[in-house]
Amino acid sequence: MLKRKLLLLALACWPSYSYSESIAPYYGYTGNAITDQALRWSMGNVLPEGVPGLDIQNVIYSYRIQKETGEWVTVFVQNEFAEGAGEGYIFRERDDWLPGSLSGTRIQKAVPVGNLPRALWGDGSIEVEGNGSVDDASVVYTYKVTPCFDPQFDPNCPGYKLPVPDIPEIGLDDVYNVFDDEAVDLDRNTAMAEDDENDEENEAEDTEAKEDERRKYRLEKAMSVADTAALFAQNDMINQMNAVSQTAITTAYLPLNIPGGSYNDTLVYRDVGMSDGKKGLRNGLAQQLLHTQMVDKQYNLTEK
Repeated sequence: MLKRKLLLLALACWPSYSYSESIAPYYGYTGNAITDQALRWSMGNVLPEGVPGLDIQNVIYSYRIQKETGEWVTVFVQNEFAEGAGEGYIFRERDDWLPGSLSGTRIQKAVPVGNLPRALWGDGSIEVEGNGSVDDASVVYTYKVTPCFDPQFDPNCPGYKLPVPDIPEIGLDDVYNVFDDEAVDLDRNTAMAEDDENDEENEAEDTEAKEDERRKYRLEKAMSVADTAALFAQNDMINQMNAVSQTAITTAYLPLNIPGGSYNDTLVYRDVGMSDGKKGLRNGLAQQLLHTQMVDKQYNLTEK
């Protein structure tokens, strides 16, 4: 009972952190590190660069041995220490192929190495001792990434500290005063004189432009009055011409009396009658007789 209470107390006091998905540890693996027959590779081309908190956990390799049956061949799959990290090998796995082992035999291994930081891993290689060789080789590394290995990676990481900007201190004597510069004063006076000249030129141009507008307005007004007077004069002349022509038309005709009355018809047609043609009569009777026969045949067929 006492042990159980101590365990619960330890769990309650155990520090806990809330990680978001962006800073939670994650796992991955590389592709085949061997890209040519040289059987050597650079870890900079295999592992992702610039990822904080990357630790290698396993080395998975496979190859096929080529040797004579009676030969003893030793194969090493290895990684050197990175430059400045140590001497020798950080990882070295040995395979002894004893006499009697068959050529073409394939081997596959997964060797755990714990969590060794990425910074310790140098170039890798496969080394063969004895009268033999390997082909169809593959080397793959599995790794774990802990982003909060660097607390400054994310504000949610434990131990994160707000960055404080480094603001340099500047004395008042070092501050440049633009008004104490004679060249600046001279330039400023020159600029002010140029501004005054420009203002005068702009004012003169504005005055000239306004005067041009006034002249155009007066000219348009005068032309409008002249056009109106000419229009009235033209209308008056047209009215006079219409009056003269109407008087001439009225006096040009004389009143005349034209005898008239009604004109009676002089021809009278007498109705003497018109008899029916004999041929038409015979034709009509023949058609009537034919129609009667056709109707009778219809009734005869119905009765049967």
